[in-house]
Amino acid sequence: MPLHVPPAPAPALRSVLAALGSPTAVREARTPALRALPGPHTPELPLPVHVLDRLTPGDGPFRTRLTGWRFMIRSNDRAVAAADTMLTPDGWTFSHFFEGPYLGSTERALRQAESMTADCQPRLLSVPALYMLTLWLHGDPTADASTGAPAPADVLVPLAPAPPGIAAHRPCTVADLMPTLALRLAPAPAAKTSPLLGQPA
Repeated sequence: MPLHVPPAPAPALRSVLAALGSPTAVREARTPALRALPGPHTPELPLPVHVLDRLTPGDGPFRTRLTGWRFMIRSNDRAVAAADTMLTPDGWTFSHFFEGPYLGSTERALRQAESMTADCQPRLLSVPALYMLTLWLHGDPTADASTGAPAPADVLVPLAPAPPGIAAHRPCTVADLMPTLALRLAPAPAAKTSPLLGQPA
């Protein structure tokens, strides 16, 4: 699958480059690998991060919002950390560096995507209520990466660690996976109470 990585906003990239050039920002980052490995450190593969806040059965279309851009930070041809940027009233700015399981999982999911057949635009889709992050393969490679919602035929690749009952790195179409997420995100029904005792019936 040819991946059409969208260009990040120039101010977002500049803010990451400035943070990489700041000894204070690198020293204070909770990323031992970034501090330990010699440079140069290069921000690559920008991915827009969209958030799915709430979804209930029967809702649609699915609504997402852009919350940031994530860059993979490479040193000696391997990813050693990631950098997140966020949108503020003054524009895009650096947020923080991090490392952890999502780093390797994102790279693995991107390799999976490259072995598929259709063109796509890679994005990240976060479901905070389930502590879940997926690689979202949007079917329109020329779309504005800051807008849009998952189309039924788009592919989602859950990243590891995935929520219980959802297999990490098993590609699923939005049409197949979203009903499962909707059931998990639906509010629990209120317990019925006895009108006489005021206790659960």
